[in-house]
Amino acid sequence: MRFKKPYLYNALEGLNFQSFTEIQQKVIPDALKGRDIIGVSETGSGKTHAYLLPLFDRLDEEKKRIQTLILSPTRELAEQILAFARAIAGYNPKKPDIRIYTGGRDRAKEIERLHKSQPQIAIGTPGKVFDLALKENVLKIHTADTLVIDEADMSLEAGFLKEMEAIAATCGEKAQLMVFSATFPDNLGTFIKKSMHQPLEVVLGRRRLAKLPIRHRFVKIAAAERMVMLEKVIDAINPYLAMIFANTTTEVDNIARRLKEKDLDVTRLHGNMSARERKQAVRDIHSLNVQYIVASDMASRGIDIEGVSHIVNHAFPADMTFYIHRVGRTARMGMDGDAITLYDPERDEKAFTFLKKEGVEPVYAVIEAGRLVSKEKRPKKSVSDSERTSKARPAYKKKYRKNVRRKRDG
Repeated sequence: MRFKKPYLYNALEGLNFQSFTEIQQKVIPDALKGRDIIGVSETGSGKTHAYLLPLFDRLDEEKKRIQTLILSPTRELAEQILAFARAIAGYNPKKPDIRIYTGGRDRAKEIERLHKSQPQIAIGTPGKVFDLALKENVLKIHTADTLVIDEADMSLEAGFLKEMEAIAATCGEKAQLMVFSATFPDNLGTFIKKSMHQPLEVVLGRRRLAKLPIRHRFVKIAAAERMVMLEKVIDAINPYLAMIFANTTTEVDNIARRLKEKDLDVTRLHGNMSARERKQAVRDIHSLNVQYIVASDMASRGIDIEGVSHIVNHAFPADMTFYIHRVGRTARMGMDGDAITLYDPERDEKAFTFLKKEGVEPVYAVIEAGRLVSKEKRPKKSVSDSERTSKARPAYKKKYRKNVRRKRDG
């Protein structure tokens, strides 16, 4: 890649970039030319740096106006993008003005500051940007040269289509528009037809579940004993870091409460938490203060969580594409992963049909003497998860940290 600004090469070296990912290789050259781009690839493929590096290279630090607007579906994702952007900007001697606009912040102070000056790079959620730009007319997004919509499928799922269309229209036809997403839902195509001009389409195929280094195991339950069995599974494993997924916020709260009663280091993530609670949860996760994260699908998607060794599904998601997103949280940075799902044989037949199409051969497991034991066609001597992971944990941590330096998740 050829950048005009020398500090970007220093940033790449300082941030331990060894090579560009596939999405970065295909997006960056055209992004540097100002072309509209659609980038579809799975979470963890490097989409964020695929647009951040070009926008920094094109930024004119002498112009004190909004040049780039980045939309993100959640405040946690917006803060993650901000952290990536500031890490790159730290190598820029001219220190560009980068600001974030999400819920849970002092709106009066934001408006007062915007009356005095505009950021050069604005990062925010669609609802908050719509409020400040179109309702209050204090965030002057009409000057933007580039509009980036990150995790667009999540914004559409959250009901932000009208806000996204209005923001894109306000930025104007001359602004470069880059849309990145993990999936390509139908309404994303509708938005693209309205807002983009002959975009470059970079659609990377998703790896089938069977090709990922993940052990998929399924534990049979009866509906009335779901929580009891979940606790038995938790007792049988000793993860480096486990994410436990539930389908409703009430279930997330109940599971987190039960695990705290067992004196486990646990936090939760769902959309009904206050801004303060969610910020503290993300801080605890990144500080490795917890061993268990209980989460809903929407609250956790896209957030960069390192070192997940186990995924535990309280139940299959109603939309099985979310199973792919869930288990994709583990088996990163060259590590193997474990996915354990509680299932009801009478209700989950369609889920297993989906997994069969993905090439996943079910491995059934039971709890025996406090151990999670896999039942395979040719049973071998079983080793409990607590024995396996307690021995492997230090090595896992050491190997993971080494791999993080080698492969940056942008």
